Amino acid sequence: MAHHGHGHSHGCGGHGGDDHDHDHDDPEIGVQYNLYMKIDKDRVECLNETVEGSGKEVFKPWNERLDKSKYVDSDADEELLFNIPFTGLVKLKGVIIIGGEDESHPDRMKLFKNRDAMTFDDVHVEADQEFELQPDPAGVVEYNTKVVRFSSVHNLSIYFPGNFGADNTRVYYIGLRGEFTEMQRQEIMICNYELAPNPADHKTDVFDPSQHSVY
Repeated sequence: MAHHGHGHSHGCGGHGGDDHDHDHDDPEIGVQYNLYMKIDKDRVECLNETVEGSGKEVFKPWNERLDKSKYVDSDADEELLFNIPFTGLVKLKGVIIIGGEDESHPDRMKLFKNRDAMTFDDVHVEADQEFELQPDPAGVVEYNTKVVRFSSVHNLSIYFPGNFGADNTRVYYIGLRGEFTEMQRQEIMICNYELAPNPADHKTDVFDPSQHSVY
């Protein structure tokens, strides 16, 4: 396991600690929290997870958010760092976190956009947005992002520096709300390749007496 630092300052520094909403009576909320389908789960990384691959399991459908059979625990200490690649571009609008019972629920969250393969050595740079979290076993607290800042996200990193006092941090569910746009670059490249003229394809259009015989 990669060595990482153990600094655990708890100051929010005015990075949106109060940007959360408790109104989850809207039946459409489950439809809105569907960005888990747009995550490239094979490439998701969770640093400091106890069980390899368990970090991927917390990105699940809204109606499974209370399923306690799938979760991730931190290993060496209370820190967890997720690197989440999307299959296209995302405009991120909201995040919901369901953490562990008692004191193992994360107490802060830092979001970083488009920083591929972040490690614990990178998390001390200024985050794109930071939140102070509330224990939320039912998933009713939504943390609203600064949409302008998170308008073209192809990779999202989520860092949990600590929790409410436990030795290890547990997360059951990470919900992401926003808009998704398919990547077009590959399709454009294929189209341009097909449209590009290839002289070799047109040699037979030129009359060459040596290639024609009369029978």
